[in-house]
Amino acid sequence: MAAPAPHLFGVRHHGPGSARSLEAALEALQPDCLLLEAPAEAETVLGFVGSEELRPPVAILVYDPSEPSRASYLPFGEFSPEWRALIHAARRRIPVRMMDLPRGFDAPEPDSKAGTGTGPEPVSDAASTSSPEPGPGPEPAAGEGDPWGFLARLSGLQDPEEWWEQCVERQGGAVEVFAAVHEAMCALRKSGRVTSLQRSDPAREERREAHMRQVLRAAQKEGFQRIAVVCGAWHTPALAEMPTAKEDAARLKGGTKRRMSATWIPWTHGRLTFESGYGAGVASPGWYGFLWDHGTSPDATTRWMVHVARLLRGEDLDASSAGVIEAVRLAETLADLRGLRVPGLGEMDQAVLTVFCGGQVGPLRLVREKLVVGDRMGRVPDGVPSVPLVDDVAREQRRLRLPPEALDRDLELDLRKPNDLDRSRLLHRLDLVGVPWGRLLVSPASHRGTFHEKWRLRWMPEFAVALIQAGAWGNTLEAAATTRVVLLSAETDSLPGLTPLLPRALLSDLPGAVGPVMGRLQALAAASGDVAHLMDALPPLASLGRYGSVRQHDVETVLGIVDGLVARIGVALPVACGSLSSEAAEEVFPRVLAVQEAVALLQRPGHAEAWQGALSRLAGLPGIHGLVAGRACRLLMQAGRMDAAEVARRLGLALSPASGPESAAAWVDGLLRGSGLMVVHDPVLWRLLDDWLVSLRGEAFRTVLPLLRRTFSSFPVAERRQIAALADAAASGRLGLEGSAATATDVDVGRARAALPIVSRLLGLPHLPT
Repeated sequence: MAAPAPHLFGVRHHGPGSARSLEAALEALQPDCLLLEAPAEAETVLGFVGSEELRPPVAILVYDPSEPSRASYLPFGEFSPEWRALIHAARRRIPVRMMDLPRGFDAPEPDSKAGTGTGPEPVSDAASTSSPEPGPGPEPAAGEGDPWGFLARLSGLQDPEEWWEQCVERQGGAVEVFAAVHEAMCALRKSGRVTSLQRSDPAREERREAHMRQVLRAAQKEGFQRIAVVCGAWHTPALAEMPTAKEDAARLKGGTKRRMSATWIPWTHGRLTFESGYGAGVASPGWYGFLWDHGTSPDATTRWMVHVARLLRGEDLDASSAGVIEAVRLAETLADLRGLRVPGLGEMDQAVLTVFCGGQVGPLRLVREKLVVGDRMGRVPDGVPSVPLVDDVAREQRRLRLPPEALDRDLELDLRKPNDLDRSRLLHRLDLVGVPWGRLLVSPASHRGTFHEKWRLRWMPEFAVALIQAGAWGNTLEAAATTRVVLLSAETDSLPGLTPLLPRALLSDLPGAVGPVMGRLQALAAASGDVAHLMDALPPLASLGRYGSVRQHDVETVLGIVDGLVARIGVALPVACGSLSSEAAEEVFPRVLAVQEAVALLQRPGHAEAWQGALSRLAGLPGIHGLVAGRACRLLMQAGRMDAAEVARRLGLALSPASGPESAAAWVDGLLRGSGLMVVHDPVLWRLLDDWLVSLRGEAFRTVLPLLRRTFSSFPVAERRQIAALADAAASGRLGLEGSAATATDVDVGRARAALPIVSRLLGLPHLPT
């Protein structure tokens, strides 16, 4: 007796039209067995389908337990044909077989690409974009390996997506579409015009289809009479006319299998898009979800426009009820003009752009992000297979009432509250193990104290793989983070690379990691002879020493390291700054500012004396670059170690003709960069600068002009206005300078007025009045 022929349903898109057609076909057929093109390992988790706790979008994750980065995803949306097929089977309690080649199958050929990926790759089957071979997901651009592009060109269309939308998706509920698609695929394969899918390995393609036929034969031998096969449309001809079982066995001979595990993970609409990197072949999952829920409703267009208006109003954009009515009319009119039964997404977008957005694409991008793509995130039951670390993180999320969400969420934490402190520890620990669920933001001005943190949270589906990988470091999050920090500290050979690791370990409350990191830090600090490394290491440690007590950390060891760094910087900095180039001086300048801030922050005994002593030697040594020497004088004057008269003397020396214009400009830049108030309030400094500028002629002035513009542009606008007023008064001969021998009668007003355009250019202001 001949085996019963299978009923083939070739699908491509995760679209509501295809899903409705498949549901209708399965309802009419009432199959007693379902075969689905998906990795064989996925069968182990099918028992969860039909559970109220398993809500799409979700994905089956297939991974190698010994190397979790070798992972594949099989995503499903509520509107996916494959999901509807699984739901049909679960409700009617019929067996399901996953018929694609196992993900752990390694082909014998040396050039085979099966299972050689080193990172997460999308599953290549009926529920996802193919990798390396496209299944019913998005096909490549038109070409000899693109059946959909070929059919689109035959129909006079350039876009294969548009062809599928018109010929398949908009035939929702029509079971005849599967026979038509199968016939088209058979014709293409027999004609030879399209011989294989683009970007696919023909040898692997043959092995996949051979394995599918083996699973089909096994189902037929079990006695099933109405076998429904849901697979990529390209493969249906290979299942309709099968070679002998011996030939298929020969194609698979010699392959080896690796043990793989599978589990369910939450997915998001954003990750179903083409752009996401793990796409499943649908550019508008939010729109497709809407069509699945309301596509058959006669007021679907109105419902969509109401959603758009509600979104825009929530963003303080104008969206009136009259606008909703007008947008509905426009979308329906466009559909009529184009011969469509109902408006599609294109007509909806054009109506929204015209009526609500006034032709501006900015609000339309918001509609696309929030509605067309959407931020829906699925759920999985608690009992799905997982590694201990994943379970530990899930328990912490529930305990701290921090559910993972696919949208951006700002979270402000008061670290004086135990629950908020635990939340902070969770986020810091996850970041250490490679799961950046939260991004720490700068606290607002009102919360600059150390008791507050502000985070922006967004959960990504690929974090599931990252947690599985991190499971190699420990079964709990604390253990995994501790092991990770210890390993990183052992691998780091530079002081700047290691220094940020200590605050992260303390913020994560990892006592088991702090000791090894401290020991490594002390060893590197003692061995380091690079003053730049010492200066880079000091600020984060100083901040930790000042604020660590908020988290009840013992910071005495940290402060001991800081004491040693300050002492060594004080000795080494003046020597290291000799004969600096302009580029090197620009690198030293922010480091000097950072050390100054760190010393002021801690206010430890002996720190100020050591640092100011270094600055004094720095300012007095010959050959020090003017940018560094000028800043050293300013810092010493602010600390009370140098008076204004001494600064004026040193400035006068720096501005003497013997120094050269570029060196003088660098000294002025170091002295004044960031604020010019000291010049405004000190007439002696003003006179020195004024005389120097007036003395510059020709090429010398053109050389220093860019440097001076940069210096003056760093001043606040109010300071620049004050300097401009002083320059105006000087030019008008009304400036009386205490301590200066010059008087109003010494001023040549005509020459002063001639300089005003140059002064205005220096200050970046409109031309001063002449």
